[in-house]
Amino acid sequence: MYQAVRARLRALVCGVRVARRTAARRDAGMVTSEYAMGIVAAVAFAVVLYKVLTSGAVSAELQDIVKRALDARM
Repeated sequence: MYQAVRARLRALVCGVRVARRTAARRDAGMVTSEYAMGIVAAVAFAVVLYKVLTSGAVSAELQDIVKRALDARM
């Protein structure tokens, strides 16, 4: 009985290891594409944020905020 349980346990452990290796091979190229899409999204967001912050109305408002902060009494 001990040998049967040991053999079954060994088969389960080996099966899990084989399944993990197979899954890792199947998803090997996905990680690079996910990073690429993340970088593209981050750059697009940065461009939009830059355009918004350098627009006339927002730039004037930010300058006003900084001016009021520097002129504040302590």
